Amino acid sequence: MGLGPLEIGLIILAILLLFGYKKLPDASRSLGRSLRIFKGEMKGMKDDDVRTRDAATTTPVRGEIAPASAPSDELNTRLQDEARAAELRAAELRARAEQARTADGPR
Repeated sequence: MGLGPLEIGLIILAILLLFGYKKLPDASRSLGRSLRIFKGEMKGMKDDDVRTRDAATTTPVRGEIAPASAPSDELNTRLQDEARAAELRAAELRARAEQARTADGPR
């Protein structure tokens, strides 16, 4: 049981009535973009699966240096220092914003 010409015509008429003839090109364009993005993401997921499978099956060669699994203590310390500096800067900016708000007074 397939769609005949009458049913297809009714579907097209319903779509035109719902979206209007001016919005139809924009709707189809955005649908095309969405499908293109979806297709690209699916391809990326498939490529990631292949890479993960290949990486799991390969064994390191003797003498090969394995990548570090955890950051060094020096890196951890530097990252913590940067985080503290960012928190202090954010607190300073919040204090300045609050001072500016109170200086302007109620509106």
